[in-house]
Amino acid sequence: YLIPDKHIIRNNKIPNMEEIMALYLVQHGISLPKTEDPEQGLSETGMSEVRLIAEVARNYRVQVATIKHSGKKRACQTAEIFAELLTPDDGMAQLDGLKPLDDVTALAPTLSSDANIMLIGHLPFMEKLVSFLITGVADKRIFKFQNGGIICLDQDPEERAWFIKWTLMPKIS
Repeated sequence: YLIPDKHIIRNNKIPNMEEIMALYLVQHGISLPKTEDPEQGLSETGMSEVRLIAEVARNYRVQVATIKHSGKKRACQTAEIFAELLTPDDGMAQLDGLKPLDDVTALAPTLSSDANIMLIGHLPFMEKLVSFLITGVADKRIFKFQNGGIICLDQDPEERAWFIKWTLMPKIS
């Protein structure tokens, strides 16, 4: 159900996103409860929704240079699915600073849309990071993530101010 809208397709081709440089932020897919998996790996639903979003991103020709994840099992599994379908040139790796309660102000200055990186992490960190990058205030939520969804951020080339370019979520409700 997540395919490019027919109004977006021109001459039977999907717009080429290969040259877009951006920062892609992803909340890990839906995980199992601790009672089923103490490490809270992805559930079947989580895996299928992440795969669906990754396939749509691939169909839109979204290209990332590298995928970084928090190291938690559910984030690593989410990264593996995205890496399999988006085939980043620099692969995937763990990155410190993406855990749920990490300080977004420590990571934010290191980010640039020129890096074309996908970060896979957790709430509340991901929502706070988006808020901090766009408004300068981490606790002012401006976007509600969904498990497995992507938010694409870019920077104004002159002001270097961040803005939301597009989002791709498993559900519209």
